[in-house]
Amino acid sequence: MRVLILGSDTPLGMALMQRQALLGRHEIVPMSRSACRWKSERQAKKSLARAKSDIVVDVRIEAAGDGGLQIQELDLQRCHWVAKGCHRANIAYLYVSSSRVFSGQLDRPYDEQDVPDNEEAVGQLLARAEGIVAEACANHLILRLGPIFSYEGTNLITQMLGPLREGDSLILDNNLRGCPVAADDGARVILAVLDQVSTGLKPWGIYHYGSSDTATYYEFAEALLAAASQFSEFSASAVQLEREPEGLRPLSRTLNCGKIRNTFAIRQVPWRSAIGDLVKHYYEQQQGATHG
Repeated sequence: MRVLILGSDTPLGMALMQRQALLGRHEIVPMSRSACRWKSERQAKKSLARAKSDIVVDVRIEAAGDGGLQIQELDLQRCHWVAKGCHRANIAYLYVSSSRVFSGQLDRPYDEQDVPDNEEAVGQLLARAEGIVAEACANHLILRLGPIFSYEGTNLITQMLGPLREGDSLILDNNLRGCPVAADDGARVILAVLDQVSTGLKPWGIYHYGSSDTATYYEFAEALLAAASQFSEFSASAVQLEREPEGLRPLSRTLNCGKIRNTFAIRQVPWRSAIGDLVKHYYEQQQGATHG
């Protein structure tokens, strides 16, 4: 199957390219974020036509949300252009979204039927993008993932280890719980979905995937620090706990992953198993950049 990846230079996009290069099951057409900054619907339509793909995998908006970049109205409009183009050409559209569409106030894992309720700007924009895709393209798959982490690009690992390497300390929240997802694990999930779509399966709709174990930002940073301590020395106070106001209710953006397991036989894996290798790659890359 011929797959157009929008945002091939994002952490998840790069992991998709690397994993697919090893598996060789699909033909990948990469398109970087800058190449997707179309100014008009006509430009977007031409990009889709040139790619001649069977499915579009769009990881741009998720990467912006996880990387702390501002999502603009024009980004949503571009999603609309892609969705319309896919619908007209009868191409499937796999749009990658985020657990950030939810507030975390629910006292159980969120399932696909739950209405996005995050009132923060990024959550609302992510939810609007989902609605645009679902409305404009009949053959759509919306995949909500927990926060993506990788050794490259802007994400949880680089945002935490960067300041620590500079000697700064992190003051992190221990109130919001989620299911972080290693970029390679996210790529595994997307490719498993593509494998089944390529057989003729038409499983259109929304799906959730998160790692099998949860963590707060503080707990994630603790695991990160333990793995990074063999490569660098950190002070005892490198990661501090943010003091929460008394009586603040704990939040959880945990996702119910039963539907993706039952539809695609995709099992959840723990995020902790990926940390050691990713931290090693991160320091190797930093060392290479320093010597380069």
